[in-house]
Amino acid sequence: MATIKVKAIRSRINCPKTEKLTLDALGLTRIGLVRELPDNECTRGQIRKVAHLVALVD
Repeated sequence: MATIKVKAIRSRINCPKTEKLTLDALGLTRIGLVRELPDNECTRGQIRKVAHLVALVD
């Protein structure tokens, strides 16, 4: 199965609670943290929701 590397690049301060919970679900609890996640529709939807806070890493 393919994977995606996601990195938290912006602070979660002053974000709505739903976005904070989404970042927690992705395992991104602090800036600079990189997680390798499965490439599926669920993960892509979560990344899309917090796209302004994260970046995809090659």
